[in-house]
Amino acid sequence: MSTYVLVHGAWHTGAEFEPVAAPIRAAGHKVYTPTIKGNRPGDAKTTGLKDAIQSIADYLAENNLKDIVLLGHSYGGMIITGVADLAPERIRRLVYWNAFVPNNGECLNDMVPPHFIGLFEAIAAERGDSSVVLPFPIWREAFINDADLETAQRAYDVLNPHPFATFTDKIALKTNPAEMPLAKSYINCTEDVAMPHSHPWHPRLSEKLGLFRLVQVPGSHELCFSDPARLAKAIMEAGRD
Repeated sequence: MSTYVLVHGAWHTGAEFEPVAAPIRAAGHKVYTPTIKGNRPGDAKTTGLKDAIQSIADYLAENNLKDIVLLGHSYGGMIITGVADLAPERIRRLVYWNAFVPNNGECLNDMVPPHFIGLFEAIAAERGDSSVVLPFPIWREAFINDADLETAQRAYDVLNPHPFATFTDKIALKTNPAEMPLAKSYINCTEDVAMPHSHPWHPRLSEKLGLFRLVQVPGSHELCFSDPARLAKAIMEAGRD
């Protein structure tokens, strides 16, 4: 049996992973669902990428977690890459679920289409609290296109403003992902258009991992809401030895 640590994406908290964690626990595994600094209730939205990464590295140390399968979703790919660089001895396998894969010196915004950068900059400037939110029409059509409207709205209502600096801060790595001597997997949801299919998650980002296991599954960028059991199965396929 394995120990999974599921790291959420932007605008989320660890709580949104609990419906996914339940079937994985039912299969006999241990599952942890931490919330990244900057997304916890009451956190300042001025949090930068370095502190966000450190918060998950600290979580692993505080809970004495070792030999783990560390999964990151979307923005969470930035986090797990940084954690793997800081504490590779705690990790058995990295799993990226439609996630960003940065090399040293890259930021998240380096990997998204230009129109998203302009949108996020405009939203952050308008909000004035160092955070960015996702407009509902983009959420509905591009992020959770496999769900009915009620599910999409219910999921949107639990999202929280995200620290914009974590999108613009460049990651500092001693080792790029392809050179990390860790097992790696990439889960690709085939209907995920949060990144346009002309600018895809896979293989554009997945191939930056070097050698990796590919698990493809039907679903959107937010399969954690639309079909958590299906996502849990994919995670276990990605995480097995």
